[in-house]
Amino acid sequence: MSKVWFITGTSRGFGRSFAESALERGDRVAATARNLSSLDDLVARYGEAVLPLALDVTDKSAVIAAVQAAHERFGRLDVVVNNAGYGLFGMVEEITEQQLREQLETNLFGAFFVTQAVLPILREQGAGHIVQISTIGGIGAFPSLGGYHASKWALEGLSESLAQEVAGQGIKVTLVEPGGYATDWAGNSAAHAEPNPVYDGIRQAMSERSGDAQYGDPNAAGPALLKIVDAENPPLRVLFGSQPLDIVKYVYAQRLQTWDEWSEVSRQAQG
Repeated sequence: MSKVWFITGTSRGFGRSFAESALERGDRVAATARNLSSLDDLVARYGEAVLPLALDVTDKSAVIAAVQAAHERFGRLDVVVNNAGYGLFGMVEEITEQQLREQLETNLFGAFFVTQAVLPILREQGAGHIVQISTIGGIGAFPSLGGYHASKWALEGLSESLAQEVAGQGIKVTLVEPGGYATDWAGNSAAHAEPNPVYDGIRQAMSERSGDAQYGDPNAAGPALLKIVDAENPPLRVLFGSQPLDIVKYVYAQRLQTWDEWSEVSRQAQG
């Protein structure tokens, strides 16, 4: 059976890849974007299989209306992909309160609003799959991305709890954790704090390391996601890209080592 998708942030990058992969195989997609004209080519190619919706995910009432419009048009929702988001670059001391609030409003609250809006529909159907686009930065953290990490670590915790809460309702939850991809995440869509010269050394070191980075093709992410949503028992977490697994193994090995080294203090704290 073909699936009905609701995807946020489909103008480019991962969202566009997800939408095109679903449409190519005959699924139907409610595609949202801030700029509706960015979806014109999808409508031209796939016609009635696409429902273009202008949406700012930070607007809760607009999110509810968009979800209702998609449900009314297609009669059901099978896969909901919270993809809308952007990167905030700046050391913790550099980012402003407003920048952090705006980051959380989009990356965390946007996904939260969509998730709450679709849950009654999925529960009534007795089936559905919520896919949260997280990042390897939802597991580990790197300098100059503290605000971004805050939004994704929060999304990870929210979604892990959600998965346990709705498991008995036939609803599945998956956190997709990509590594570096050639998207616009760090380009025009990103926000940047005013740099403080005291951190120039760290920035220089990061720039030198990033020169060797291997970036994935976002067009490959769509076919990969199809395998996830078609699986009978999809994972709660899945890494996208070959790079993240090495990072995850290192991060967890370091954490386990530290916890073990300080285990005596941990036991003393028991009282």
